[in-house]
Amino acid sequence: MRKARDFMLGFDPKSFADIQAIVMGPDSGYFRMVTTYWEMAASFVTSGAVDATTFHESQGEHILVLAKVQPFLSELRAMFGNPNYLKNLEKVCAEAPGGLERVAEVRERIRAMLAARAAVAAKA
Repeated sequence: MRKARDFMLGFDPKSFADIQAIVMGPDSGYFRMVTTYWEMAASFVTSGAVDATTFHESQGEHILVLAKVQPFLSELRAMFGNPNYLKNLEKVCAEAPGGLERVAEVRERIRAMLAARAAVAAKA
């Protein structure tokens, strides 16, 4: 799971084609492991098994995961033939303090971090 989480942090899809390439390629397991883990964790919140406030205060990785895929959810749902794909994750993030604005902010912050990392690597 640690390798999958590292992969997801560095994954920066800019189009649905980027998502498709991952889902159909050798890193598909990493993508599926992280997204389905957070979908399952979010289902605990939507079912009432875990308090939403406790969930949001204990971590924020679920926000990052949705930030990566949220612009492409409708296409992913169509591709998988599952209109409920990541519905729990989307709902939990949307209902969090700051909601989808926070998701967009995290997406941009991670993109800036990845660009800075790439710039440092290019100078080395």
